[in-house]
Amino acid sequence: MCGIAGVMTRNGSAPDSAMLNRMQSAIAHRGPDGFGRLVRDDVALIQVRLAIVDLTTGDQPLFGISDDRQTGTALVGNGEIYNNPELRAAMPQAAFRTRSDCEPPVFLYDTLGAGFADRLRGMFALAVHDPIARRLVLVRDPFGIKPLYYAENAAAFAFASEPQSLLAAGFGSRNPSHARVAELLQLKFTTGAETIFPGIYRALPGETLVVEQGRIVARHRNHALPEGAPRPIRHGDAVRQLDAVLSDSVSAHLQSDVPFGLFLSGGVDSAALLALMTRLTGNRIQALTVGWAGAEGVDETAEARRLARAMGAECERLEMGEADFWNLAPQIAACIDDPTSDAAVLPSWMLGRAARAGGLKVTLCGEGGDELFGGYARYRKQRAPLSWFARKPRSSGVFGHAIPGLTGWRDGLAAAEASAGDVRSAVQAAQFVDCQEWLPNDLLIKLDRTLMVHGVEGRTPFLDPLVAEFAFTLPDSEKVGLRRGKVLLREWLEGAFPQAGAWARKKGFKPPVGGWIARRGKALADQIAHQPGVAQVVPSEVVQAVIANAAEASQPAWSLLHYALWHSVHVLGISAEGPIGEVLEAAVRV
Repeated sequence: MCGIAGVMTRNGSAPDSAMLNRMQSAIAHRGPDGFGRLVRDDVALIQVRLAIVDLTTGDQPLFGISDDRQTGTALVGNGEIYNNPELRAAMPQAAFRTRSDCEPPVFLYDTLGAGFADRLRGMFALAVHDPIARRLVLVRDPFGIKPLYYAENAAAFAFASEPQSLLAAGFGSRNPSHARVAELLQLKFTTGAETIFPGIYRALPGETLVVEQGRIVARHRNHALPEGAPRPIRHGDAVRQLDAVLSDSVSAHLQSDVPFGLFLSGGVDSAALLALMTRLTGNRIQALTVGWAGAEGVDETAEARRLARAMGAECERLEMGEADFWNLAPQIAACIDDPTSDAAVLPSWMLGRAARAGGLKVTLCGEGGDELFGGYARYRKQRAPLSWFARKPRSSGVFGHAIPGLTGWRDGLAAAEASAGDVRSAVQAAQFVDCQEWLPNDLLIKLDRTLMVHGVEGRTPFLDPLVAEFAFTLPDSEKVGLRRGKVLLREWLEGAFPQAGAWARKKGFKPPVGGWIARRGKALADQIAHQPGVAQVVPSEVVQAVIANAAEASQPAWSLLHYALWHSVHVLGISAEGPIGEVLEAAVRV
C-alpha cells in the first residue's frame, strides 16, 4: 500500500523537479516507510511506500523483463495484488528480482501490453512507463478500492493518488465546481469522473488510460460486476458455494508480512470476517471497535466485544466523545480532499489512528457486504410488490428543496441508472448504481483517506471479483426478503457463527453528531452561515433552521458543517490544527 504520482510532459522536456517535490510531499503520509522516484526523458514516476509485502526488496519503481533503468518498463503502484502467487507460478521463466506483489504486473505488461490489468485480482492503482513505446499506462481496480486521479494542461499530463498532490503541482483549480457542490450537499458524495476541483478527474473504477506525449490517446474499462440477470441456484448449493467463495477471498486478503487486525462493528459483515479469519488462521484476532461517550447515538461496541469473546478474539473499545468531535473534525475534513459528508469518516479516522498506535498496518473491513449481498432497505423496496410503488433510490436529497439553486444534483445517478441495462432485475440495477457511484465515491474514499492518513491499509474481502461473480447473480430472494436484507449471508453466518445473532436488525454506524452540533446552537450556525464557501450556496436562514433542528435531523447539519470545514482547509488554505470554532472563525476573516 502506497501513494503514487507522476508527470508526462507534452514537449518532451524533463518534468520540473520542484513540482515533483511538491507532489511527493502532498502524499507523503501515504508512505511513511520510504519513497522512490524515476525521471527519464519526458516522464517522472513517484512512489511513497507503506511496506506490507516484501519489506526488504519491494522498493519501487519495479522493472519488467529488462531491468535497465533507462530502457526497461517501469511500474509504480498503490495496492495489493492478491493473486501474486498464482501469477508468479504461471510465469516460470520470468526472472523475478523481488517478492513484491506488484512485480508480476510489470512482467505481464511486457507480455500482454495495456490489457495486463485484466489478469489482476486485488485492489490497485498502477502506473506503467513503457520507454520503447513512449507511453504511460494507468490502471485502477474494478471496484475503485484504491484511488487514482489525473489532470491535463497545456504543458503536461499528471496523475496522483490524491487530488491535493495535483493541486500542489499547479494542476486543476481550487474553486469548487457548483455542480459537484450540489451533489455533495444533496447526496453526501459526488459522482462520475469529474471531481469537485475543476480540471481534476478520477480514473473510473476498472479504467485503463493510455497516455502519449502528455495526452490521453486510448481508454477502456473492466467492470466489477458480471453481466446478465439473476441465475437460478438451489438454496443449499448457494450456502455451500458462499462458504467456499468467502473463505477463498478472506484467505487471499490475509497475505501480509506485517501484523493485521479487524474493524469489528457488531454487524453481520464484520462478524462474518471475524469467523472466517479465526477459522483460516487459528490465531487470536486483534479487533478494534468504536463507540460514543455518554448515552447518545447507536453504540454497538458491547455487541462487538461479545462477539469477540465468543470467537476468542481480543477487542479494544475506542470511545469518541463530544470534545473529540470539536477538536478533531477539522483534521478529519483535511484528510478527505475528495469530499464525502458521510459522518462515518469520524469513527473511521479514530479507528485508523488506534490501529497504527497498536502496531497494526493492515486491517480487514466489511465495506461491500451490503452492496453485493443486498443489505440496504432501498434494495428491498425494489422487489415486487414494493417495487410497484417505490421511487428510485435517492430520489430526495439531504436538503430536499430547502436550498434554491441546487439543480442537476441527481444527473450523475440518472446516468448510472441508464447504464445498468434492461436485462438486470430492479434489485440488481440498484446494486449496480451503488457499486458504480456510492461505493467508490463515498465509502471507499472514506476508508482510504481516514486510514492512509495514519499509514494503515484497509482491505475489503467482500469486494473481490470471485465474490462479485457469485453474489451479484444470485436470485433476488437470496439477497432481500420483505423484512431483512442479506438473506443468504445471514443464513450462512447463522451456521458458521451461531452466537453472532445473524438475523438482528441492522443498526448502522453513526456518531451522535446531531446532539453535539445542537448544543452549540446559534453561535455555530452564525459561523457556518458566514463561512465563505457555505455563504455562496446556502442562504443564512436555511443554515440557521438546519442547525436549530440538528438534534432531530443530524445529516443536513453535519453536511453543512463538514462542507464549511472542508472548504476552509482545501479551498481557503486555513490550518486544520485548531478546533472547529477556530477554523471557522479564521475562514470568516478571509
